[in-house]
Amino acid sequence: MQDPRLLAKPPVCRLGCLVLVRNPRGDVLLVDPDYMDGLILPGGAAKPNEPPHLAAARNLHAETGLDLRLADVLAVDFTPADRYLERLNLVFDGGAVRDDTHLTVPPRHRSGLFGARFVPVRQLHDVMAPSQAARAAEALAGRALPVLLHGQRAT
Repeated sequence: MQDPRLLAKPPVCRLGCLVLVRNPRGDVLLVDPDYMDGLILPGGAAKPNEPPHLAAARNLHAETGLDLRLADVLAVDFTPADRYLERLNLVFDGGAVRDDTHLTVPPRHRSGLFGARFVPVRQLHDVMAPSQAARAAEALAGRALPVLLHGQRAT
């Protein structure tokens, strides 16, 4: 049963769905957006009613060409409203890809990205904003949590 009072004015909170992907050396895949200073984990916002693991996979594919199955969350990060609306960011475990994996970044005019590259963990604080680097560090140190949809593991 749906209570119309709950649906009358839903809360405003965006859901960011990011992916931590590493190469065999443990370097972290980052993208270089033209709308921010510094590099960030690949990913983006979920569409309304889109399961977060599918949103993360969709955004990862759109930004890098990687097609990965995502089933575990490594970190959850709440960002309060400042210049953007408040946001809940989920960092998914993208695992490790082979060294010969080809990244396909769409042209900047379509993607808003200058490019993508793997960065050694020790250099994350040099190329990312402090909050972004802290998020990546927590995801690297975290224990994976399963993604559930209505109490069942997402597939």
